[in-house]
Amino acid sequence: MTEYLLEVHDLKKHFPIYGGIFLRQVGTVYALEGVSFSVKKGETVGLVGESGCGKTTLGRTLLRLYDPTSGEILFEGKDLTNLPAAELRSLRQQMQMIFQDPFESLNSRHTVGSILEEPFVIHNIGSPAERRAEVIRLLNRVGLPEESIYRYPHEFSGGQRQRIGIARAIALKPRLIVCDEPVSALDVSIQSQILNLLLELQREMGLTYVFIAHDLAVVKHISDRIAVMYLGKIVEFTDAESIYHQPLHPYTHALISAIPVPDPTIRKSKIILKGEVPSPSRPPSGCRFHTRCPYVQERCKREEPELKPSSQRKEHFVACHFSDDIQKDGDSIFTA
Repeated sequence: MTEYLLEVHDLKKHFPIYGGIFLRQVGTVYALEGVSFSVKKGETVGLVGESGCGKTTLGRTLLRLYDPTSGEILFEGKDLTNLPAAELRSLRQQMQMIFQDPFESLNSRHTVGSILEEPFVIHNIGSPAERRAEVIRLLNRVGLPEESIYRYPHEFSGGQRQRIGIARAIALKPRLIVCDEPVSALDVSIQSQILNLLLELQREMGLTYVFIAHDLAVVKHISDRIAVMYLGKIVEFTDAESIYHQPLHPYTHALISAIPVPDPTIRKSKIILKGEVPSPSRPPSGCRFHTRCPYVQERCKREEPELKPSSQRKEHFVACHFSDDIQKDGDSIFTA
C-alpha cells in the first residue's frame, strides 16, 4: 500500500484566450506546465510563489474544480482525471477546500446553520436532527458558540468567517484539504489562531494538507515539505528546513532573502530580481526563470531544466542547470 495519499504526474492546465469579433481562440494561457509532486498521508505540503505562478490553479485542478488539460492526479492510487461525474461526486467527501476569502466563499443569504448542514444534505447523510447536532459539534470544534447557527456570515469577523469555512471543510471528515491562502485576508493577530486550529485538526483527524500561500514565514510554520512554483512549474521541492537554510534554486534564494528577520544580530543580504514575471501566455524558452536570473547562461535560454534530485541531497529536487555551482554545499543565506 502506497505511503502517498496524492500523486501528481506531468499535470498541465491550459486556458484558451478568445478575442476578435467572432470570439475565436487567439492564444493560450499555460497556467500549469508539467507539474509533478506527491503528498504523504498526514503531512502538509506548502505551495509558494509570486502571484500568478499557478498555485491556486494547481489547488483547484487537484480537486477537479478545473479539468486538467493532461496529466495524472492519483488519490490513493485512483486516477481522478478520467473519473465519471457520479464517482467523482462520491469521492469529493474525501477532498475539500478552504478558500482565501472567507466572506466570498460563504453564501450571504444562508444562515451559518444551513451552510454547515449543506454538505450532509448533498450527500444524504443523517436525519435533520442528526445534522443539526453535527453542525453544533462542528461549531464547538472551531471555537464558535452554538447560537451561531441562527446568524448570517456578515455578522461575523474575518477570523470567525474563516472558522466557519474550516468547519464546512471538515464536516464530512475528509482525508485531503487544499488550503488556498486561508490566512492571507486576515489580520496578523488572527493568522496564528487559524494556523494553530488547522494544526490541531490535523493531529486529531489525521488530515493531509496542500497549503497554498505567498507568505513564506506562514508556510514554514505549518509545512513539512515545500514546493516553490514559478510561472506554472515547480522549480524546487524539499523539506521546509532545507528550503529556508539551504535553497538551491536562484528564485528560492530571492524569495527567502525577502523574509524579514526579527533579530538585529543576524545580517541577511536581500536579492532584488530585475524585471517582471513573464506572461503565462508567452512563457520564455528554456528555463522560465532565465529572464530574471542573475546567474543566467546560454544553456538556460535554450534548454529547459528538469526537476530532479540534487547531487547534494537525494530528497531535494531542483530544476536548475547550475544549482551546484550557485549554492556551495552547506552554505546558508543567513550570516551571524
